[in-house]
Amino acid sequence: MQNTKLLFRQLFDAKSSTYTYLLADKFSGEAILIDTVKEQVEREITLLKDLELSLKFPLETRLHADHITAAGLLREKVSSKSVVGVGGNVDSYDRLIEDDEELTFGDFSIKAISTPGHTDSCTSYYMDGMVFTGDTLLIRGCGRTDFQQGSPEKLYSSVKKKLFSLPVETLVYPAHNYQGMTCSSISEEKKHNPRLADHISKDEFVKIMTNLKLDPPAQIHVAVPWNMNCGLPPN
Repeated sequence: MQNTKLLFRQLFDAKSSTYTYLLADKFSGEAILIDTVKEQVEREITLLKDLELSLKFPLETRLHADHITAAGLLREKVSSKSVVGVGGNVDSYDRLIEDDEELTFGDFSIKAISTPGHTDSCTSYYMDGMVFTGDTLLIRGCGRTDFQQGSPEKLYSSVKKKLFSLPVETLVYPAHNYQGMTCSSISEEKKHNPRLADHISKDEFVKIMTNLKLDPPAQIHVAVPWNMNCGLPPN
């Protein structure tokens, strides 16, 4: 059962099919946001005001290619500190978080899990029986591995060795879903994920991923440069 001190909201951007997650300590009012979207920044600020919350960190699960983060705008508007995985190798964010490093908000802490493979900067976040997996692990799928230093071998290892080692009842909250599903679990994905279920070998996974033949993300040429600068216009 979810901690009664924890406030949790799952938000959605229809254009990019991105989930943004708000988590906060109800008593201290300190909050974090995971995977913000630039076009939704006023929605997030209004929600923070309505709920009387103070944003401490916007966290990124990766340097996005499908949308622009609102982290830089939030830093300007509400003085929050932006966070991205150290694998992103950028200096525009306030904090580069490493594997197993924890961040605190109120009485809560959330742990970073380095999960490269979709991109080098991919970071999942775990707390209180929930894991926010970005594009590394999706509901019945995973992120592609054909751009931004993607590697099917790395992604397979990240999921199998790190995410699938979490308690099986852990709830999985991904960065995207295109079929209207909002949540899964480690147990479900180990059984039913068509790319990464327990019975699928690394060789099978690599074959699946190298034969996807997908078009590039529509916003990649704009989103990546902006996101390397914390969601602000590139210098």
